[in-house]
Amino acid sequence: MKFGPVPVAEAEGAILAHAMRATDRPYEMQLDYLIPKGTVLTAAHVADLAAEGHERVTVARLDPGDLAEDAAATRLAQAIVPAPDAAHLRLTQAKAGRVNLIAEAAGVVRITADAIAAFNAVSPMITIATLPPLRRVAAGDLVATIKVISYGVAGADVARAEALAVGAIAVQTPVHIAASLIETRVSETTPGDKGRRALKMRLERLGVWLTGPRVVVPHHEAPLAAALAQAEGEVICILTGSATSDIADTAPEAVRKAGGVVHYFGMPVDPGNLLFVGELGGRPVIGLPGCARSPALNGADWVLERVLCGVPVGPAEIAAMGVGGLLKETPARGRPRRSDD
Repeated sequence: MKFGPVPVAEAEGAILAHAMRATDRPYEMQLDYLIPKGTVLTAAHVADLAAEGHERVTVARLDPGDLAEDAAATRLAQAIVPAPDAAHLRLTQAKAGRVNLIAEAAGVVRITADAIAAFNAVSPMITIATLPPLRRVAAGDLVATIKVISYGVAGADVARAEALAVGAIAVQTPVHIAASLIETRVSETTPGDKGRRALKMRLERLGVWLTGPRVVVPHHEAPLAAALAQAEGEVICILTGSATSDIADTAPEAVRKAGGVVHYFGMPVDPGNLLFVGELGGRPVIGLPGCARSPALNGADWVLERVLCGVPVGPAEIAAMGVGGLLKETPARGRPRRSDD
């Protein structure tokens, strides 16, 4: 692509680089108007610019083999999302070299990060910006934006970028439709239901429902194990009246007593450290940390969202959450990380 100033008389067929004021002669009123940047100049545009007194204009001209910005952006978007319906994404019409990728369903965003990095390394003029991998989205959310920065780009570069990022972005929708919650109490008094309300909210925003009436049992292995064995949900969540402090503590032991396994305890996300994940009869089990009673973002959100959407959550995946795992402090936090004391 060639870019630079040219005499107005030689600008027909070129792409106007900057909006310019010209004389609107067709309406016979000599009104001023702006020719938008990115306009492919016609003979009438050239005459209007000359009538306004412009002698030179800055334009772009495509070289043989170049693609115009909108055509390039469209091709790139279609390569990254070759099957929009299956990926639960909608591609907007290209405008000014930009195509947006919009979520068509709730879920988490699956991104092949290496492919996106390779795509962005092909040419500074070919770019895509995305949400972080595995970010939860709702229908209508912007997931990514593709922008061809220049007015045209080499077709060979477009072809290279296309090949590097085929199918690199999709929305992973929930694979489970129902979850159960079992709570424990440490006294005869049943605690408030804020934890159940918070979990119900988290489930509903992914289109998952919370099963049955509220279940609260004493904070002992036997009653908790019995409740686990009777849980109906495809995913089972446990919210204990006393925080789980060890992989051999009450709630993990109850999972084992019920015939399940505990895969992992503790996570490098704060708030949310005291979480465990396991399995019972082929169903995921999540031991929620106490901060899950709050609707504020915490480590339990990341684990719950991924489990519901069928994304693997094992020791390696949880360990990787530490980068970016220092979440926002809240005044309600019982033991703040920072204190003036």
